[in-house]
Amino acid sequence: MLAAAWLCAGNLMAQPDDGGGPGGPPPDGQGGPGGPGGGFGGPGGGFGGRGGGNFDPTQFQQMMMNQTRETLEITNDTEWTAIQPLIQKVRDAQRDVASVGGMGMRGFGGGGGGRGGPGGFGMQSSDEQQALQKAVDDNAAAPQIKDAMAKLRAARKVKQAQLEAAQAALELVLTTRQETQAVLMGLLP
Repeated sequence: MLAAAWLCAGNLMAQPDDGGGPGGPPPDGQGGPGGPGGGFGGPGGGFGGRGGGNFDPTQFQQMMMNQTRETLEITNDTEWTAIQPLIQKVRDAQRDVASVGGMGMRGFGGGGGGRGGPGGFGMQSSDEQQALQKAVDDNAAAPQIKDAMAKLRAARKVKQAQLEAAQAALELVLTTRQETQAVLMGLLP
């Protein structure tokens, strides 16, 4: 998930911007990613625009979908209408896998991830992960910790199976070129 986040951020930063997009350079040409006019973490910027660094997950998700459509070279609206929900299902399943500790979310959230707290990019750790962490924090007896650990592992298996099913469904509708791009983007294994 961390690699996917970096890849996505890198792809978004590499896109040319005419100054009209959120977080892009202002019309005077100053700014850009991390610069004064906005971008990724710059003063007055972020994904939410120029005003105060507000992160808008809906806007970010739309930007990601637009980037995915462009990368997969889908220009036909009918084709996109069929493929887009399958891509969203894969992304949702990837998020769910990560939420059950698939990527060690405690270490991935920067300042936001804590014991049982949110992981990276607004992710919340799963109930199973929180229960295991609470058992450890409370110095619970070994059988209680083992039980919580077994529940977390079972949840991981379920989420992983859901991800694999979503990826298989997406793979069925892609051309070989699109499949290759989806692998490179981290949508497919």
